[in-house]
Amino acid sequence: MSIQNVMPMADIAARRRAGVMAALVMLVALLVLISLGTGPVWLSPPAVAEALFGGGSDVAQVIVREIRLPRTILGFAIGAILGLSGAALQGLLRNPLASPSLFGAPQSAAFGAVLVIALGLADVRSYALPVAAILAAFASVFVLLAIAGRNAGLLILILAGLAISSLAGAATALVMNLSSNPFVVLEIAFWLLGSLEDRSFQHVALALPFIVAGAIILMSQRNAFRALSLGEETAQSLGVDVGRLRLVVIAGVALGVGGAVAVSGTIGFIGLVAPHLMRPLIGHDPTRLLIPSALTGSALLLAADIAVRIIPSTSDIKVGVLTSIIGVPFFLYLIMRERRALGGGVT
Repeated sequence: MSIQNVMPMADIAARRRAGVMAALVMLVALLVLISLGTGPVWLSPPAVAEALFGGGSDVAQVIVREIRLPRTILGFAIGAILGLSGAALQGLLRNPLASPSLFGAPQSAAFGAVLVIALGLADVRSYALPVAAILAAFASVFVLLAIAGRNAGLLILILAGLAISSLAGAATALVMNLSSNPFVVLEIAFWLLGSLEDRSFQHVALALPFIVAGAIILMSQRNAFRALSLGEETAQSLGVDVGRLRLVVIAGVALGVGGAVAVSGTIGFIGLVAPHLMRPLIGHDPTRLLIPSALTGSALLLAADIAVRIIPSTSDIKVGVLTSIIGVPFFLYLIMRERRALGGGVT
């Protein structure tokens, strides 16, 4: 293929990526407006915009600015860090099935948060909560990489992640079982299902610094992911310290996911689904995949949170339940696709 033919193809790919990014930004902006307007009291986008900037009735201002805006901010930020963490882990491990939820990070973060709540060391609005969640998430990903090894295959990663998730879930159940306060147990049980309901700006202030810090750390390694996609030896020859990269990515994922879980509970599969939705549109370059995956994660969580508000039910559906219902079949589809690819490679 001549250089003249390569250049137009590169231009077409760049324009396509720019178009996808613009569409994602517009989609997220639209979902933000819908999220601010959706609830027991429906508000149109013009009414939302008016109330957001101090216009309209006092009731509309309270609904939009005090009740729905914190929930929407958290939906955007938590979805973004989950999508970004999934893309970063897939780039780090060069494995399309890598995600925080499959490796037990959210479950471990939930255990850390539940432990400090049950011990009475912190309440749901204390900064001790995200700190405990972050430490537990960091430990889970670090243990996973230590157990699975550098060149672990898909089966080893899934089994190690399943073991860590099961252990974290069992430890969480044990803490709840040993708790002497039934009201605390009930609160923890509902919190573990994953929800953005009844969140305030105090929750935003609690989670956002850790989410932003985690996102900055992961984005700072974006060029290393591209080098790592060529293999560890090639990446090292290009000046990438692979051992340091692992620790930095673990720290970024732990900060972001820990901060998110501390205010929302466990919300699974966003980090797995978002990069896969973007890969056919953006390409397989892990560097270019990070920001689109973050925006897709925001769109997925905002859409799921809107859905749980409009689905008819006798009780409130938790957003973590909905993301799992959607995510599990998608995960099974990915496993089947990987199996067919491996079968094709063997034959």
